Amino acid sequence: MKTPKRLLPLIEDGLIDEVIGQLMSGKEATVYTVRCGTEIRCAKVYKEAAKRSFKKAAQYSEGRKVRNSRRARAMEKGSKYGRKQQEDTWQNAEVDALYLLAGAGVRVPKPYGCFDGVLVMELVTDDSGSVAPRLGDVSMSEEQALEDHAILMHYVVLMLCAGIVHGDLSEFNVLVDDYGPVIIDLPQAVDAAANNNAEAMLERDVNNMTQYYGQFAPQLLGTKYAKEMWALYEDGALKPETELTGHFDDPEDPSDVDGVLEEIKAVLFEEQKRQERLAENDAPDEG
Repeated sequence: MKTPKRLLPLIEDGLIDEVIGQLMSGKEATVYTVRCGTEIRCAKVYKEAAKRSFKKAAQYSEGRKVRNSRRARAMEKGSKYGRKQQEDTWQNAEVDALYLLAGAGVRVPKPYGCFDGVLVMELVTDDSGSVAPRLGDVSMSEEQALEDHAILMHYVVLMLCAGIVHGDLSEFNVLVDDYGPVIIDLPQAVDAAANNNAEAMLERDVNNMTQYYGQFAPQLLGTKYAKEMWALYEDGALKPETELTGHFDDPEDPSDVDGVLEEIKAVLFEEQKRQERLAENDAPDEG
């Protein structure tokens, strides 16, 4: 195929030897399969902010720390330099998250670096070498659904213990290879301690997973893993080895108006994200 313009510098620098084809195109990036020496990897080309359809980016970037004070001031002012720095911060967030989560024991694609807005990383495949399918394209037995749901709940715990909430976790952002689920797409990962939306995002992430696996194992649909996780996290009692039960007793306080409002916000937020995912999947891929 014709080499995409954004990948030419990587070929010229010897980071990529050949572009094999386009793997997918989404709201924030286009992903290509590429050859690097003898290995087949993927190159995620981030779209520019003006062409990106990812909504409410400010909700996700809240609380992200920028060490360089000049960059931070420029980002706040919205200058050309500041917008460039904001883009770099957005793109590097995924690389940082991939390294952090891999170290924490979460199955994610292995990153090889981000170069001028292009993230080169492992291509997740099955044992036959075919690209691993997304979870949304996979059906399974009740037993397998219970097993994989438990694995993903453990991964979410590991992420939260590492201070991260995925923020956009769904059956579209999980791949399934011969060894189980692999979490992908992390540029919107949020700081659990510094982002005011973290609890609502965690609940949406967990509920998305539970509703999907609940198609095959209906007993999952009544569980409250997100509330259990967050309560333990707030109490400082959530550990990587924590064994979850899926049960949580809500405080029986009828005067908890703030809590009710937070629940309403979480439901509205979840519905908005669901509509965005449906619209994205209905849209034709870009050529």
